[in-house]
Amino acid sequence: MLNPADVLLKTKINLPVFKDKAVNRGHLLEMLSTGQHCRLTSICAPAGFGKTTLLGQWIFHTNVRAAWVSLDEKDNDLSRFWRYVAYSLASACCPQLTERMTPLLDSLSGSSVYTMIDAMINELDLLPDHASLILDDLHVIANQQIHESLSYLIEYLPGNIHLYLSSRAALPFSAAKWKVRGEYNEIDAPSLLFTREEAAHFYKDVAQLSLSSSELEILLGFTEGWVAGLQLFAISLLASSNYDRLLQRMSGYDRNVADYLLHEVISGLPEDIHDFLLQTSVLQRLDFQSCDAVLQRTDSHAMLQRIITLNLFILPLNEERTWYRYHHLFSEFLQKELLIKHPQAWSELHRRASACFAERQMMDEAIEHALLAKDYALAVKWLEQHIVTVLKRGEFSTLLRWFEAFPEPVRTLSPVLLLLYAFTLNVVGKFDRVDPLLDDLERSIADVTEEQRQEIRSGIFFVKANLVFSTRRFEEWFAHADLIYDVLPENPLFYNLNFNTSEPLIRRTAFGLKGLLSAQTEEVGKRFIAILQSHGWQDSLINLYVVQALAEGYYDWDRQEDSGTLLKQVEWIALQKQVAGLLVPNRITLARLRLVKGEYDSAKEAIDETIVTVKEWTEYHWLPSLYAFRARIDLLEDNPSEAERVMDLLHLSAQDKPTLDKELEYLTFVRLLEAKGNTTDALRILETLKPLGKRDGCLLSMVEIPVLQALIHHKLGHRLQAFRYLHEALALGEQNGYIRSFLDEGERMARLLRDYGKQRRIVAKRQEWEGVSWDYVNNLLDRFAAGKPRAGSPPALPADGFPEPLTQRESVILGLLGQGATNQQIAAELDLTVGTVKVYLNRIYGKLGVSSRTQALLKAQDLGLIAP
Repeated sequence: MLNPADVLLKTKINLPVFKDKAVNRGHLLEMLSTGQHCRLTSICAPAGFGKTTLLGQWIFHTNVRAAWVSLDEKDNDLSRFWRYVAYSLASACCPQLTERMTPLLDSLSGSSVYTMIDAMINELDLLPDHASLILDDLHVIANQQIHESLSYLIEYLPGNIHLYLSSRAALPFSAAKWKVRGEYNEIDAPSLLFTREEAAHFYKDVAQLSLSSSELEILLGFTEGWVAGLQLFAISLLASSNYDRLLQRMSGYDRNVADYLLHEVISGLPEDIHDFLLQTSVLQRLDFQSCDAVLQRTDSHAMLQRIITLNLFILPLNEERTWYRYHHLFSEFLQKELLIKHPQAWSELHRRASACFAERQMMDEAIEHALLAKDYALAVKWLEQHIVTVLKRGEFSTLLRWFEAFPEPVRTLSPVLLLLYAFTLNVVGKFDRVDPLLDDLERSIADVTEEQRQEIRSGIFFVKANLVFSTRRFEEWFAHADLIYDVLPENPLFYNLNFNTSEPLIRRTAFGLKGLLSAQTEEVGKRFIAILQSHGWQDSLINLYVVQALAEGYYDWDRQEDSGTLLKQVEWIALQKQVAGLLVPNRITLARLRLVKGEYDSAKEAIDETIVTVKEWTEYHWLPSLYAFRARIDLLEDNPSEAERVMDLLHLSAQDKPTLDKELEYLTFVRLLEAKGNTTDALRILETLKPLGKRDGCLLSMVEIPVLQALIHHKLGHRLQAFRYLHEALALGEQNGYIRSFLDEGERMARLLRDYGKQRRIVAKRQEWEGVSWDYVNNLLDRFAAGKPRAGSPPALPADGFPEPLTQRESVILGLLGQGATNQQIAAELDLTVGTVKVYLNRIYGKLGVSSRTQALLKAQDLGLIAP
């Protein structure tokens, strides 16, 4: 998981630094405060109207709790945009948001953004106080996905959170419904113009200029109260000894006011400051080090102080006043002038900036400046160094923008980058462009060595495999796989990406096909595994994720032996490489296999061990899923009090709005509520979760939720409703051959299936039964009738007076304990961690009814479990 410090430019989430000398715009501050009673406030006006300054002033004067994001063009990336929003909120008002959101943000490329937003909304809803989220410069965001997801956030914002949007353009989505409901507060350009009183106050108290009433009228007439215009005039007047001449030159002037005023300001500056401004305008954010590097000088700190003293549209970005940016209007004007006057300097300045930022490990900026310099060799160099980090961040839209900035990518990019370009196209859904790019790549490698050619083809195999999982064009891939079967050398970059950061089962992920099962998907998985393993890549993450997904599929097909065999292949490597995204699904599936055999203690052992392990790895965000599954085992043992004790660790409530990222937890909570007789809340939670599962296209959700709805309604005597829900689950179950999804519900599912079958026979001609065959229903009933051990039927207690038998591992540990071994020695002997040994000991103490090592040894001797 990424550390937020690795991905954040903190100046983007800092609140604007308050200016001591500023016109107090009381009526506008009141309008902004009105937004505290609305879900959305927009401030839409062209550049130079003081939007950012006004928002900063409002925050300072009202002392509201505010999260701030300064947006720029690079934020047109779904993952990057929401990462900044999440970390800004975490920094300002909701510290727990970072831990909750990071795994979801890391998996955005493979899961629904709406699942992540739902989780964010739930966390914000828990805040005791009101808070505001401010997104400045929204006009730079052109990504339609971001527009739609932001609109979704606004619609479902909790009442204690208020969104403020600042933009040069109209909002990119309709706000009509919020306006009708009185939930939209709008501040437009005319509202932001300086009144005569504000202009007079500005010139007298802020700019410290003595203007006559007539002179003030001329300036107001020319600028029409435009804030930036009045400020630009102030700079020009301060530099002029003849007010009248300057004011007279404005008469009859009909060109662009901004261009005129900016030209007046720039042309009146000392030459050294003028040159400094022109050359540093290439920097979106600047400090003295970057300025020194771009200008190849050593006095930038002093120059910046002179510019600040002259009030030349420079804004501090942090309280320490080490980072700055020029006002967007000023920066744009300077860049235009630089391109006109010194076009040859443009590339060189960006090249120097690129080298400076690369040296400081600010690689995003280094790549941006290299591309602006059109130094594509330099851009490739930085991209090759930085691309793994960007992949881990899931910022595929950013990668795509960078790749598409290269002219003739096949000639400009290295083979590895071309492969990642193709992979990126696949991830963002531009499937039709992947194969042509790979074909071009294959044609371009005719002159490389055979070893290099094979490595590139190995990468092509990986990209095509991912394309298959995305498009499900399995037949095409079979033909391709046969062609490269013998040429698959090592390629660690591609084969060791982590495909799971948040899901307790791989089959729930896009990589696991969201639960899709068929003979064809099985064959694809087996062929894929065979190819990788034949070339020594059995330990690669991509192979292990496919193996784990197949093991989970075999479990649901009730092929228990096949599932167990594959789980063993994954377990050791997941532990060795410390990949929690593999280990957690692996141990949950193992526990499910043990439950089918009635091995309840052994199933709990698998989960308890994993809890200890992920704690040791500090992968705490996996604990809720593990606790929930541990509680599910207790429910299967008909021990709701213990299940409730475990579920209390998750702080769930019947009044919660459940989210899909916590589905395992909430579905276990539903089972607990039902066990306690609270079927009303259980059904409400299921009804809320159901559309989320459909929205995400997760087949596992679309089966388990109606299964639970059917069982609860059947229990309540609502037979027809129960049959409808069951039929819904069976229809999807039959399409995918699901077996255990039904068998794991135990005898009550068998009763429901029998009643369902009787009802179908009574009204056999109804169309509502279409989509589910008798063969499938009878197959499930036959499996129940066969009396297979299954989850839901806890084993009988032994009659020898011993309350719970020890597992094989517990017996071994007890034996070592009897030999006097310490916890450390037991851990070394059994290749466990000390923490895991403690878990085993606590469980042994519980079964023996003791509380210490000495008591355990005495009790074990009395029972004849160890020799005296």
